[in-house]
Amino acid sequence: MLLIPCPYCQEARSEEEFAYAGEAHIRRPEAPAELSDEAWGEYLHFRANPRGTHRELWYHAAGCRQYFNVLRDTVSYEILEVYKVGAPSSSVASGAASGAAPDAAGERDARGLPRA
Repeated sequence: MLLIPCPYCQEARSEEEFAYAGEAHIRRPEAPAELSDEAWGEYLHFRANPRGTHRELWYHAAGCRQYFNVLRDTVSYEILEVYKVGAPSSSVASGAASGAAPDAAGERDARGLPRA
């Protein structure tokens, strides 16, 4: 069983109390009407699925009903950090987490969308 520490309730609770809400830190395109259908489809449906460190959005459904971010290792299931939505991550490992490190050109992510 996975114990998830809620940054709002300040206690670790069973994973059954939470709902996974997807990849964290996904920014909506600033001008969605200007995106091609293919780029819009990429934004809506394709997410990183890395092996290793990954930033996730979780919802405490059976508790405080707040959304929060989790930095988790997808191999070991170890939770490395939890932090409130809108709060900065204190982790230096953010470069290894999905969506945190820019590509070589520094302009687009792995899905071809503009970086935040």
